[in-house]
Order: sequence, then structure tokens, then C-alpha cells
Amino acid sequence: MNQQKLESLNHSHSFGQELKRKGEIRSLIVIAITGIMMVVEIVAGLVYGSMALYADGLHMASHTVALGITAFAYIYARKYAHDERYSFGTGKVNSLGGFTGAILLAVFALMMAWESVVRLINPVEIVYNQAILVAIVGLVVNGVSMMILGHEHDHDHKHHHEHKHHHDHNLRSAYLHVLADALTSILAIVALLTAKYFGVIWMDPLMGIVGAILVSRWSLGLIKASSEVLLDKQAPHDLQQRVKQIIEQQQDNRIIDLHIWSIGPSIYAAELVIISAESNDPEYYRSLLSQDLGLVHITIEVHQSA
Repeated sequence: MNQQKLESLNHSHSFGQELKRKGEIRSLIVIAITGIMMVVEIVAGLVYGSMALYADGLHMASHTVALGITAFAYIYARKYAHDERYSFGTGKVNSLGGFTGAILLAVFALMMAWESVVRLINPVEIVYNQAILVAIVGLVVNGVSMMILGHEHDHDHKHHHEHKHHHDHNLRSAYLHVLADALTSILAIVALLTAKYFGVIWMDPLMGIVGAILVSRWSLGLIKASSEVLLDKQAPHDLQQRVKQIIEQQQDNRIIDLHIWSIGPSIYAAELVIISAESNDPEYYRSLLSQDLGLVHITIEVHQSA
């Protein structure tokens, strides 16, 4: 048996996590915008006695906290990128931040649904003009924030890997929080205009329930995608097949054990056990996998067949 790790014992395991990501700067800008809007709405609500403004300010505060988690995850991942205590670097902090943000998003959705049901049963008086103004301002702020954050997909057109494995889950979490706010504002505007001009008061809480359902779906999707990375789920099937194809098309080679898992956005670690009729060392097989597959840490064990 010839067993060898294909990296030097002194090599770095940061895998580029020490570099500042675009999402970090975007998140900090959006936090600043959201924070300013939060303070303005809370202060205005207290000064002018508007519960609509005050409540929206508190809602904005909850999302500011969530966005703060996003920024913290980026900073933490960079700060500890070279920390040897992390076997494969800090790439998974990205998914952990996304997972945490998704959980908070689910909690906000439940709160939104509960409050909407309560108001459906016990309607409250609405100051329409002021509430509509707040919703419009909130929509503008969230629209600007969405443009700043963007919604990037890293496509691998050559191998067509599943998109969820290429997402910056942390950035996606921030984007979904802002999108949820924007959706809430749009639904509120529609509901308030309908209630004001047609007297359909129950439209306001009904739209709240609809919004909660949509936000819940986004949250569950992000929870699923980020948890798969955190639990070391096998990489997409087409990536596994590509690795098998590259190795097994060379001479009389056969992979008897293969593990490929994500250790950060668009990067993977791999462990292979190969049976071969030739006496090639692991470095040879590593050179075969040096293509653009996103494999940044490869361990290979080779057994020579009889």
C-alpha cells in the first residue's frame, strides 16, 4: 500500500478564506443604511406617537441584528483563516452564518404569521396615510439594499454543478432578510391601499400571512442548503462522476472509496482509495485532478492490484 497526503505538512489550509469577500463590504454598507433607517423610524415613532413607525423601526432592528451576524461571519472567517485548529480552514463559517440567518428568518416569519392571525381575529385601527408612507420608505430603502447586496450565482457551465453548493450562503442570508423586508413592504402597500379605498380591512393581516409563508419557504431552502455543507454531505453527483471518469480512464484503475465534500464556497476536499495495476504514486493521480474542479485538498491512498 502506498499512502500519502498530497499536500506538504507545512502547507496552508486557509484556501483563500483570509481574503475579503465582496459580500462583506456590501453587508456593512447595508447594515449602515438599515441602522440609520431603524433609528429614524424608532425616534420618529416615539416623537410623533406613531405605533406604525415605531413597530417598523423595531422590525428593522431585528434585521439589523441578522445582518450583523452576516458581517461577523465574514470577519471571523478572515481573522481565523490561518488558525491551525481548523482542519480545513474557516470556509464553513460562511455556511454557519447563512444557517443562523435562515433560522432567524424562520423566527421572523412565525412572528409575522402570529401577529397577522391575532390582527385577523382582533382588528386594530390603522392610520392609513402614515402607514402607507412608512411602507413606501421601507420599500425604497430595501430596494437600494438589494441592489447593493446583489444576488450572485457562481455557475460552473462546464460541469453543471448544483447551484446551492456554489452560493455564498452568508450573502444569500443577508439578501433574503432584505428581500423579506421588501416583500413585507409591497404586501403592506397593497393591503393598506385596498383597505383604505375599498374598506377590506382583513386584507392587511391576510397579506401578512401570505408574506410569512413565502419567507418561510426561502428560510427552509437556505437551511437545507447550508446544513448540507455543515454536515459534510457528498458533493454533487456530477462532480463525483467527473472525478471517477478522470481516474478510471487511465490504465486499469478503479476507485473503491470516494468522499468529496464542501469546505467553503465553491471549494471541496476529497479522499480517494484507488486500486491500480500500475505502481503510480498519489502525486500522479493528483496531477490528473488538477483541472478546474474546485478540489483544494486531496488525499489519495493507492493499492496495487495483484
